[in-house]
Order: sequence, then C-alpha cells, then structure tokens
Amino acid sequence: MPEAPIGRFLEISVYAPNIRESLAFYEALGFEQALVGETWPYPYAVVTDGRVCIGLHGAQIGPMRLTLVLPNLRVQLERLESLGIVFEEVHIATDVFNRALFVDPTGHHVQLVEARTFSPPPFEHPRDTLCGYFSEYGIPTRDLAAACAFWEPLGFVAMEEQREPFPRTELINDYFNLAFYRSRSVRRPVLTFQSEDMHERLTRLRERGLHVSDDMPDTLDESTNGVLIAPEGTQLLLLQSPP
Repeated sequence: MPEAPIGRFLEISVYAPNIRESLAFYEALGFEQALVGETWPYPYAVVTDGRVCIGLHGAQIGPMRLTLVLPNLRVQLERLESLGIVFEEVHIATDVFNRALFVDPTGHHVQLVEARTFSPPPFEHPRDTLCGYFSEYGIPTRDLAAACAFWEPLGFVAMEEQREPFPRTELINDYFNLAFYRSRSVRRPVLTFQSEDMHERLTRLRERGLHVSDDMPDTLDESTNGVLIAPEGTQLLLLQSPP
C-alpha cells in the first residue's frame, strides 16, 4: 500500500462548544482521552479507540475536517499543488504552528499540520467500544468519479463500488480508510463502526439512555443499524456487519 503523499491521519477535527459534555459522551461509549499538547490557544481534547481519533476543539474551526500530519509542510506545499490541490488557507512562518487547509471535490475540508497535537494512549490493541469496530470515515458525494480522481493520486486506493447495504466506495491506505457514500440520507460526514452483534450493542446503548436515530439510508434495518449523534453533532453510523 502506498505512503499517502498528504501525510498520516491525526484526527477528525470538530467544533465542540461544550467539551466536557462531549468527553462524557465518548468516554461512556468506551473511548479514552489522549494527552494533548498546548498547540491551540483554546480548550482542546482528543478521544480515541485506538483506530480513530476525534479532536474536540473549543473554538469555531469551521466544518468538520480531516486532519493529517505532514512533516516539513513548508517544503511540501509546492509538490501538493502540482497534484491539483488548491489551498484555501496557508499558515506558514517561523513563529506559528504550520498548517494548511484545502477542500476536496465533495466540499469536505482537509487540514494538514506539521506535527502531532496530542500523544495517543499506549494501546496494545484497539478498544472495543460500544460502537464496535471503526471501519471508515464516510463522506457523502454525488460525483464519485471526481472524488476518486482527486484522492487516488494522494495515496488512496479506490476499491470497487459496493451496492449493499447502500452504494459506497472505499478508498484505503495503510493508516486510514475513507469511503464515499452515494446516499440522500447521509448529508454530512459520518464515522462508521461495524459489528456482527450490532443489534445487542444498540440494545445496550438504549438501555443506557442514549438515543439511537434511524436517520440513515432506507435500505438499513433499524433493528440492527442506527446512528448516534454526539453532543457536538458528530454522527456515528453503527452498521451490522456480515458474520
């Protein structure tokens, strides 16, 4: 699998107006809090299950974004521009934390930073949260060809489109999987988790007083699939995986 030219996955970055409330939500699901640095001049926390990391930012950072670490960012910008990336924001200087932002053909925001902003917990294996196994970051799109043509030169490999349980195409690399969803029900990015026993997991979530939404593609059975919505608005799509 090729090394991703745009760097390694760091986190899904979201604006969390009440970080304590969001932390309590994720920790109740079994996520663990990571040790964060002092990069950002506002409250900041990170939760992880060992596969996906969610950065909770206490300032308006704009729409949910995929954040990746790319060392020597100043040097890398010209190479990335030659691959067709048009940067909307560039913060490069000797006295700032170097970062840059671009938008992909689906309208999704992607941020590149020069160094990590937290230290992940020393997991030997990913945590088995109530959500199941994190499988991919799902991004809605109406133009699958344009999305794949943009991301494949950046180190992701597009798999064949799957029609079940709803139309989706995975783009994979060694560190993180994207997936493009062709669904009118999925209107914003989702963190997708899977489990063979999702029905039992959904039952436990409801017993704990968590609301499981059925706002998902019509082809999904609500008895074995569902959506959790975190306090800051992040959507966790919980899918029944085949045995």
